[in-house]
Amino acid sequence: MEIDEETAPGAATDPQEITDRVVETALELGFDHCAVAAIGDLPAAVRLEEWLSRGMHGSMHWMARNPERRADPRRVLEHARSVIMVALNYYPDYSGAKRPDLAGISRYAWGREYHTAVGERLEALGQRVGHWLPNCNSRWYVDTGPVLEKAWAEHAGIGWIGKHTNLITQDRGSWLFLGALLVDFPLAAASPHLDRCGTCERCIGACPTGAIVAPYVLDARRCISYLTIENRGPIPEEFRRSMGNRVFGCDDCQDVCPWNRFALPSRLAAEFSPRGDMQAVRLEDLLGLSDEEFKQRFRGSPVLRAKRSGLARNAAVALGNSGDPTAVPALRRALGDDEPLVRSHAAWALGEIDSEEATLALEICLETELHEEVLTEASRALRRRRDGRSDIGSDGDGAC
Repeated sequence: MEIDEETAPGAATDPQEITDRVVETALELGFDHCAVAAIGDLPAAVRLEEWLSRGMHGSMHWMARNPERRADPRRVLEHARSVIMVALNYYPDYSGAKRPDLAGISRYAWGREYHTAVGERLEALGQRVGHWLPNCNSRWYVDTGPVLEKAWAEHAGIGWIGKHTNLITQDRGSWLFLGALLVDFPLAAASPHLDRCGTCERCIGACPTGAIVAPYVLDARRCISYLTIENRGPIPEEFRRSMGNRVFGCDDCQDVCPWNRFALPSRLAAEFSPRGDMQAVRLEDLLGLSDEEFKQRFRGSPVLRAKRSGLARNAAVALGNSGDPTAVPALRRALGDDEPLVRSHAAWALGEIDSEEATLALEICLETELHEEVLTEASRALRRRRDGRSDIGSDGDGAC
């Protein structure tokens, strides 16, 4: 993605002139917002240190690795002076899956892989800056490096970090991808954006698992997005029913945000509209995918991040939450999956379905299974079935 060299302005050194060119070019490339922040002390760095000390990053160990680099971009790019922040609206003008037999997938994953879509444009922007400032060094990131993108976007005046910890803009809401371009040139910086959440706490009340433990504080260990994507181990039982049919991410806190009433469909609809049947993915189909089928089906999609075993694990939980006896055959087959992680969650799901066939499948599992974790889940699931618990499948909030 390039801009015509012949029509591009030549070298310049005035900070305001370069900043104006950067913003204009960013908008031409498809970004919806672009602004500059001067590198200096960032209050969010202190909040990050406290958040990490409380272990709220869960198993995302890279977050705690060299936190000082995240706090100071000059440790990433020596002599960095400015951060060029860009935001790209990805909002698709569609509703998510409502049926409990369909997979709930976060909107950001419906279309093209955002790292690529944003990265190509950010790289092109960096090339333009290099054309205008031949001696300028730069480095760009799209959610892939030690840069606090949301905090710098707020500092640059693009928007503010809401109580759900997502960046919100007044004209686009929070359906945004962010990117950062570090440069060792002092560009003309904007002023930080004011917080406009006011007394609203709808996002806090809407979170299915209570992951927003306080305004502006998200405990990732409770967040469905973390649990279904970043978490590689078992999903804690206390959160399974609250997942409903969600298998990749969760949009609840954004769905209820009043500022998202201003959301407009993305200008890049061709890239971020739902791919194929992304809005109507059957849970049973996800549970039965092989590794190769998973890679083929979600090639070029953010869903690959969850890995085949993680997505199947999530689908098993969602099928259990459906309470539908017709899901039992698929869950029974999943008891033969190569991954104990999938087998154990399939066993849990069978315990949530009021069906004699589910009971029989669990009994057979106890006779044939060798893995301790799977045996534990099957035993507990069978106990729930035999005790005839009246609350089986009733705690979740249903389909997203």
